Amino acid sequence: MLAPNPTGLLPAAFTAGAVDSDITEIIRPAAIVPEESARSILVELALRDTTNGGLWSADPARWARYDMPWRSPDDPGGARLIGTIQVAYATPTRYEITIYCATITAHASRLGWTVVSLCDAALSLGNLTLATCPRATMNQPPKPFHF
Repeated sequence: MLAPNPTGLLPAAFTAGAVDSDITEIIRPAAIVPEESARSILVELALRDTTNGGLWSADPARWARYDMPWRSPDDPGGARLIGTIQVAYATPTRYEITIYCATITAHASRLGWTVVSLCDAALSLGNLTLATCPRATMNQPPKPFHF
């Protein structure tokens, strides 16, 4: 059994700054990728897929970026995840894509990546940046219900 620490201080391994963690940001308001840019991005992500020696892996819910190409289509080898972008296809309209959340790994943060630079890396394939991407309209919340 461990004895309590009478000083109340955390051990050196658990001090602030020593803990590596991923960084997740909710994109508010959500970024809406217009149809033409969405088509370009999806084509370019497919061409740059990890199965083709690229750095991206895209599926219907997320786009993932790696720091180096995979050894083979089934073996990432030493490739490490830079981050993921959470997407929703066909929303708000059939041919648009909504970006609503992004995460970078602690490894990526040490390399200088940010959530914005990760999003910009994907959006640049459609000639957009997170700053220039159209945004979802945010409605006022409904008034509280009172008896």
